[in-house]
Amino acid sequence: MTDSPMPSPPYPSPDSPVLRVIVGNAIASVESGEADWKDAVLHAAVHGWYEGHIEGEDTCPGCDYRGQLPKYSNRG
Repeated sequence: MTDSPMPSPPYPSPDSPVLRVIVGNAIASVESGEADWKDAVLHAAVHGWYEGHIEGEDTCPGCDYRGQLPKYSNRG
């Protein structure tokens, strides 16, 4: 077990305004008939992951994921 903080998760913070917009758009697209629930969930998941990735880059500039290793470092 380690006491070091975990890297940021691959999704935006639950209180993120961007996440609220993504979820709201998914709900609206189903309610309007623009998309079925499967397409709305897929769209929300992809955009949620993408926004989480951006949030992670803000947390760790120079990282290609939300961990401790900078881009292009030797991971092996």
